[in-house]
Amino acid sequence: MTFDVSDSVLGVFMIFCRIGGCMLIAPGLSSARVAPRIRLLIALTVSLALAPMLLPKLGDGLRASAPADILWWIACETLTGLAIGLFGRAFFYALETMGTAIATMIGLGGIPGTPVADNEAESVAGSLIMMAATMLVFATDLHWELFRGLVASYDRIPPGNPFGSRPMLAGLVDRTGAAFVMALRLASPFIVYSMVVNFALGLANKLTPQIPIFFIATPFILFGGLMLFMLLSTDLFGQFILAYGQWLRRG
Repeated sequence: MTFDVSDSVLGVFMIFCRIGGCMLIAPGLSSARVAPRIRLLIALTVSLALAPMLLPKLGDGLRASAPADILWWIACETLTGLAIGLFGRAFFYALETMGTAIATMIGLGGIPGTPVADNEAESVAGSLIMMAATMLVFATDLHWELFRGLVASYDRIPPGNPFGSRPMLAGLVDRTGAAFVMALRLASPFIVYSMVVNFALGLANKLTPQIPIFFIATPFILFGGLMLFMLLSTDLFGQFILAYGQWLRRG
């Protein structure tokens, strides 16, 4: 009985390594605004809840394993969880970059905002976009899809096997490229708006050099950018959540 209990405890710890590694950098759950104890409690609770489902998938590889083999399992499971979380975090990195670009294009680039996911300072528009996207992830129950994907990952990446540096890097490059293409598509209306407005102001400044056109037009640029953001915010966040949800469901 003691041997069975020790095997179960070790198996739950291996499950915790993958789930905890993913939640360490997963979007929303890894926010600096969430206390480390809360994140640890969530990871432990999810690991215990999924243990009856995932323990049979661990197989007999842990039984009578040497300490070096157990350390290898811990490293493999933790790196696998970190890789899964990093793939999802790529979407939010792209969204954060897009928010900074949008803030610069509509005249809000010099106004600092409150950081949401990290401790680094962001623009006020970037903070608003990141906060709204994080809230939508939980409002649309995509955090449950993340847990479902972690369960499905045991079929694609067997426990105790390394993820592989080449497939992991290739997948990270592909996922990051797709995320930034999505972010560029979402920011394209603001790019067009910035180009048109700055071209018109530059032409007006050439025609009337004695008038400081750029200083006078700053409130109007800001007003137009905020109106454009208000009109496009539904589609912007909808497309982002759709792309992030498709990745969670399809992997």
